Amino acid sequence: MSRRFTPKVVTANRLREGDVVYLTADDQWSLFHHEAELIDDEAHAQIRLLFASSQKLAVVGPYLADAKQGQNGPEPVHFREAFRTRGPSNYDHGKQADFPADLGV
Repeated sequence: MSRRFTPKVVTANRLREGDVVYLTADDQWSLFHHEAELIDDEAHAQIRLLFASSQKLAVVGPYLADAKQGQNGPEPVHFREAFRTRGPSNYDHGKQADFPADLGV
């Protein structure tokens, strides 16, 4: 018996800055998890991951991360992914300094 597919988002790190980014439905990379394309089909998820892997001049280390539909878009399911949405943890810079906390980053 096969397991039910868990919805996913494609995530990676931006090559130049190292920022965590998420693939959107219009093939852009966003700093915001809630703007990511929520993928609920395993075959489509693999196609999107292949697309992300071809973006070698933009991102590094793309992978599929479990997500769920939230009130404002996709939300992370696991602690690690929730932690990655907040940016660097050593002091306020990057996402933590640039965007208000109420944006969900």
